[in-house]
Amino acid sequence: MLRYLVALATVVTLTFAETPTPLVIWHGMGDSCCNPFSMGSIIRMVEAQIPGIYTLSLKIGDTTTADIMNGFLKPINEQIEMACSIVKSDENLANGFNAMGFSQGGQFLRALVQQCDGIKMHNLISIGGQHQGVNGFPKCPVDDFTICNTLRHVLNTAAYNPAIQDHLVQAEYWHDPINEEEYKTKNIFLPDLNNEKTVNEVYKQRLMSLNKFVMLRFNNDTMVQPVASEWFGFYAPGQDVVVQSLQESNLYKTDQLGLQAMDKNNQLVFLATDGDHLQISTEFFNEQIIPYLK
Repeated sequence: MLRYLVALATVVTLTFAETPTPLVIWHGMGDSCCNPFSMGSIIRMVEAQIPGIYTLSLKIGDTTTADIMNGFLKPINEQIEMACSIVKSDENLANGFNAMGFSQGGQFLRALVQQCDGIKMHNLISIGGQHQGVNGFPKCPVDDFTICNTLRHVLNTAAYNPAIQDHLVQAEYWHDPINEEEYKTKNIFLPDLNNEKTVNEVYKQRLMSLNKFVMLRFNNDTMVQPVASEWFGFYAPGQDVVVQSLQESNLYKTDQLGLQAMDKNNQLVFLATDGDHLQISTEFFNEQIIPYLK
């Protein structure tokens, strides 16, 4: 009898140990949770390498069309609240999960870990996310050029107008380095998330609770400006030519978000590939990304 119980306990232990950590995914601008050629393809790549993994691709809205449009028009903090509710109500995620965000989904998932109480995110993988925002929109992922041209015009001329801040997602991570004070006082999302207005210790401690914060930069990115934002870098304040790394920034030196401490503790991982925005090979994905999803 004792031998049977020991054997049973061993089987149960091994089964538990081999259960993959669940994965939460957040798509980028112009995409949806359920596009079989984008997020669907990513999920299939993950499942091929980690059989039996539970994946949740976040849908912000009742339909895929709503999910796409909300990526342009729904205030980011409202999206974070919806994502928080979805994650907390999913019993498969109750014991923790890894998260992988694509483009703006990268900074949205960081907002989720900083703002959503009662969840346990282990590793955060940001695929081309813009953690210091953007100051340009050189290439648009949407086929409708009217939408792209309208976005460019609005962001270049009125990004910090309150009405635009309240109704255009991309304006909420528009970062004008020449007018830093205007950015800090009028942008309703990113300065708060980055602890640039006041130091929110809850934000800081929750971010530092991650095992790993992985940032993938696309060296030949033609959409994100500056590309350094994908590694939490940005233009040096007061101009838009010279780029400084995260480690050179005041954000890092003052450690107001905990990034310096995380860096020294080997919690930050900086990866790079030579592709354009979100162009990643299966080989690179399997070798460089999959290890952080296991």
